[in-house]
Amino acid sequence: MRSRILSFIIFSILSLAFIETPSSFTSTSDVRYRTAPWNPPCGLTEGIEMLCLLAFMADLSVKSYLVGWAQFWKNLWLLGYLLVLVVSLTDWTVSLSLVCQEPLRIRRLFRPFFLLQNSSMMKKTLKCIRWSLPEMASVVLLLALHLCVFTMFGMLLFTGEKQDDRQDRERLTYFRNLPEALTSLLVLLTTANNPDVMVPAYSKNRAYAIFFIIFTLIGSLFLMNLLTAIIYNQFRGYLMKSLQASLFRKRLGTRAAFEVLSTTAEGEARDRGVGVKPRDLLQVLQKVQLDSTYKQAIMERVRSYGGSLLSADEFQKLFNELDKRVTKEHPPLPQYRSPFLQSAQFLFGHHYFDYLGNLMVLANLVTICVFLVIDADVVPGNRDDFVLGILNCVFVLYYVAEMLLKVFALGLWGYLSHPSNVFDGLLTIILLVLEISTLAVYRFPHPGWKPEMQGLLSLWDMLRLVNMFIVFRFLRIVPSLKLMAVVASTILDLIKNMRAFGGILVVVYYVFAIIGINLFHGVIVTPGNGSLAPDNSSAACGSYEQLEYWANNFDDFAAALVTLWNVMVVNNWQVFLDAFRRFSGPWSKIYFVLWWLVSSVIWVNLFLALILENFLHKWDRRGHLQSLSGELETTYEMSTVELLFRDILEEPTEEELMEKLKRHPHVQLCR
Repeated sequence: MRSRILSFIIFSILSLAFIETPSSFTSTSDVRYRTAPWNPPCGLTEGIEMLCLLAFMADLSVKSYLVGWAQFWKNLWLLGYLLVLVVSLTDWTVSLSLVCQEPLRIRRLFRPFFLLQNSSMMKKTLKCIRWSLPEMASVVLLLALHLCVFTMFGMLLFTGEKQDDRQDRERLTYFRNLPEALTSLLVLLTTANNPDVMVPAYSKNRAYAIFFIIFTLIGSLFLMNLLTAIIYNQFRGYLMKSLQASLFRKRLGTRAAFEVLSTTAEGEARDRGVGVKPRDLLQVLQKVQLDSTYKQAIMERVRSYGGSLLSADEFQKLFNELDKRVTKEHPPLPQYRSPFLQSAQFLFGHHYFDYLGNLMVLANLVTICVFLVIDADVVPGNRDDFVLGILNCVFVLYYVAEMLLKVFALGLWGYLSHPSNVFDGLLTIILLVLEISTLAVYRFPHPGWKPEMQGLLSLWDMLRLVNMFIVFRFLRIVPSLKLMAVVASTILDLIKNMRAFGGILVVVYYVFAIIGINLFHGVIVTPGNGSLAPDNSSAACGSYEQLEYWANNFDDFAAALVTLWNVMVVNNWQVFLDAFRRFSGPWSKIYFVLWWLVSSVIWVNLFLALILENFLHKWDRRGHLQSLSGELETTYEMSTVELLFRDILEEPTEEELMEKLKRHPHVQLCR
C-alpha cells in the first residue's frame, strides 16, 4: 500500500510539467494554429508540489530512521534524496517570492530523481550503465575519429581548385565548412540523409560514390553494430553481477530467518538435527504482510510437511513460491441434469468451438478488406453499404450467440476467469451497442442504403467504428497459433519486466524535455507577412518550413516530448538540426547530438540487448520443441527480470551464507 501511494505521488509531481507554465492544454502544438493555452494561477501547481515534497520528506525520515544515521551518511542515494529535497524546497520558496515569474525553475530538472530513488531495479540499471561506460566510450571515440578523418578527407575532396557546378553544389550544400561537413557525415552515420548527401557528387562522377560507401560501411555497418555488441556483452555481464548480488541477499535473508526460527526447536530436536517447526513458521506467516495468494501457497506447502522439522534446503524452497507467476484456478463448471444440456455444454465448451469462432473472425476480417479495396476510390456519400451492413449484422449476431453459449457452458464466473473471454465479451458488447445504435438511427440495411447524416455520427462513421472493433477482435486468433503465441507472450513478458528500462527512458525524456523548453521555448515563430501558411515557393526543399514541421517545437512539455521522439527515431533529424541552428544558433546542435547519443545510441542498444536476452530465453531449444509438441503451457515462464537470468545465476554455497551471517552486525547466531 505504501509503495502504491508513493508511486502515485511520484506520478503526480512528474505530471505537473504538463500543467505548469507553459501549459500543454491546447489542441495542437503547431505554432500557426495554436491558441493561447490555459495557464494555472500562481500557487495551484505549487500547492500540489508542496504536498508531494512533504510526502517525500516523510518517506526520507522513515528510511533514515530504519537504516540508522550511521548508514544514512554512507548511503549516496539517501544523501542525494536529501539534497534534491533541499534544492527543491529552496527553489519552491524562490518561485513563490517572485509570484511564479522566475525565468528558470531548477527543481523541475530534479523531479525524475524521485522516480529513480524509488526503484531498486532502476538503480541497478544505472549502476550497470555506469560500469559499461568505459567500453562504450572506447567505441564512441573510435566513431568520432572515423567521423573526423572522413570529414577532413571530404572537405579536401570537394574543395579543389577546379570546380564545376555539380561539385560546387556538393561543397555548398554539405561541405561548406567544418561544422556543416561534420553534421552532414554525422547524419549519414544514421543513414537519415542517404543518398541525398551523395547525389550531387555522384551525378558528376561515379567514383565519388566510393567515399560515401566506405564511410557508411565502416561507420554504420561495422562500428555502430560493434557498439551494439559491446553494450550487449558488457551490460549483460554487469547486470548479471548485480542480479547475482541480489540473489545472494535474498538467500541470506531467508537463511537468517531459518537460523532465528530454528533456535527455538534446537533443544527439543537435537537428535533429529536443527530445523524449523512448521507450527512456528505458520505463526510467523500469519503476522507477515504478504500478498494473500503467495501467503496461502507458502502456508499450504508448510502444512504438507506435517510435524517434521524443516531443513535449511526445505525452508529455502518454500519461498521459491514468490518467484512464480500467480495462476488463478477456474471456477467449477455448472452442473446440468439433462443429457441434452450436458451434450450442449461439452460441445460449446470444447476448444473446437473456439476454432469456429476464430474462423468466423477471419471471415469477417476478409469481408472488411474486400469492401475496403472495392470502396477505396468511392467517396463515403456515394457508397452503397447495404451488403456490408447486412454482413456486419450477421457477424455481430454470431458473436453475441457465441458469448451467450460460452456463458452457458462455462458459467458466468468461469467465462470471466479467462482473459481472452473478457476481451471477446467486452468487444462483443461494444459491437452490439454500436449495431443497435446504427439500426435505431438508420433503420435496417436495404439496397441503396445511403441516408443523410443524423445525430453525431454519419452512417459511414458508425460502420467504421464497428469494423475497427472487429479488427481488434481478430487478435483473439493469436493465442491459437502456438508459435505466434510464444512471440506474443515474449512481448508481454518484455512489457511487464522492462519497467526499469522504461523508467530510465522516462527520466531521460523528462530531463531533456525540460532542458529543451528552457533553451528553445519560443524560438520557432510563424512565417512573416501575416500569413499563417509557410511560403513553400521560397522555402528550400526538405527544410523545416517546406515539410511543415511547425508542430515540432519546445514551446510546452508535451510538444517537447514528441519532438524528442521524432529526433530519437532519426528519420529526417537533419531537418531539426538545420532548423534550430537557424532559429537559435549553431550551439543547438550540441543538444540534439547529445540526445541522439543518449537515446538512439545508448538506450536503444540497451533495450535491444534485453530484447535479445528475452527472446533467447524464450526460444531456447527445449522451449521451442515443447511449443511445437503442444506443451506450451508447461514451458518455463518468467515473472521477474531476475528469472530472465535464473538459469545462469549461481546459488550461494552454505559456507558463504554462514560466513556472511557470522559477520552480520544485526544477527546473533546462538549455535
